[in-house]
Amino acid sequence: MWPALVTTEFRPWVFFETDNLKVTVRFLADFFPPALNSEFLQLVAREAWRTVAIATAGTFLALVLAIPLTLLSTTVLSVSSLSGRMQALPFVLRQLIRWILILMRSVPELIWALVFVRVVGLGPAAGVLAIGLTYAGMLGKVYGEILESGEREPATALLRNGAGRLQTFFYSVLPGNATELTSYTIYRWECAIRASTVLGFVGAGGLGQQMDNSMRMFNGSEVATMLIVFILLVGLADLLSTWMRRALQ
Repeated sequence: MWPALVTTEFRPWVFFETDNLKVTVRFLADFFPPALNSEFLQLVAREAWRTVAIATAGTFLALVLAIPLTLLSTTVLSVSSLSGRMQALPFVLRQLIRWILILMRSVPELIWALVFVRVVGLGPAAGVLAIGLTYAGMLGKVYGEILESGEREPATALLRNGAGRLQTFFYSVLPGNATELTSYTIYRWECAIRASTVLGFVGAGGLGQQMDNSMRMFNGSEVATMLIVFILLVGLADLLSTWMRRALQ
């Protein structure tokens, strides 16, 4: 770790220098008390809902893209591999799809957002598209690993006895991995809520964009209120995900 710490100029002791402590205290003092006037709270509530909507719509778009790509890229549902080595054309097709998934997740959602802000303009649509593309690559990658690491014998038996790929998926592969797939999907939705706030700083709407406006105006009390709301959002998402995981067990 030492070369990495030196390269990144990691020097935490600078926080405790006298001048830096004064700046930190002055900066934190601007956050109190939080802004609680009714008009601003209505604005925050509207933007918080928009943030959840961006995360939910983006995750749904990611699912629409990731599920078919996962089914096409996994070898669990490959008929050509039943006899041993997979045939050349299916192998090349699966590798191509995996590279598409790599491309999707290699570009951070912040970069996608900057691109889509220029294409579709400022607003939530850019955030939805950015999350959808990046998270499709992530979901497709992890879904594929979950399916590949599960029990293959039931799926192989169904395929050998004439079942189609979709039949095998719904009657064997999905029931055996549903809990893990759902758990990871919910986790990604939680991450999307956090990501949608960050995307707001580049004009993709939601709490992040409003927070950026308040920070530019040096209005720490408004920033404090939005941070509290954001913490509550993440906490509620965590409670919902915990409840859904228990319901599936």
